[in-house]
Amino acid sequence: VLTDPVVPCGQILALHLSIPSIFFLRGLPCSFDLQATQCPDPPSYVPRTFTDNSDHMTFIQRVENLLLKSSESFLCNFAYLPFELLASDFLHRPVTMKELLSHGSIWLKRMDFVFEYPMPVMPNIAFIGGINCGKKK
Repeated sequence: VLTDPVVPCGQILALHLSIPSIFFLRGLPCSFDLQATQCPDPPSYVPRTFTDNSDHMTFIQRVENLLLKSSESFLCNFAYLPFELLASDFLHRPVTMKELLSHGSIWLKRMDFVFEYPMPVMPNIAFIGGINCGKKK
């Protein structure tokens, strides 16, 4: 199943049918993509989305990054709770969002290190950016 993990209905269906899933995405809120693939995601190195920080942060930016990461978990757990309940009802077992997304076979990420910051990734993540990614003005 080729699906976008922002709305994980395709992944729920793939788990139910026991078929592999391929995720096509730019990024997920709250770094669910990094958590599900078990990528290292230290807040002192990897900047959070919407902060405009680079991978070379000052101490204050690192503290801001840490505070933002800690607040993300609360907000995203609340936002993705309906999908967790849907998946739990459909699959007849308790499922978390992280567990649901961890079954993805391949992650096709529409980003490129030329335009973004370098980050540690796992072997099942392939970067296909550069074609539809433009540099911010």
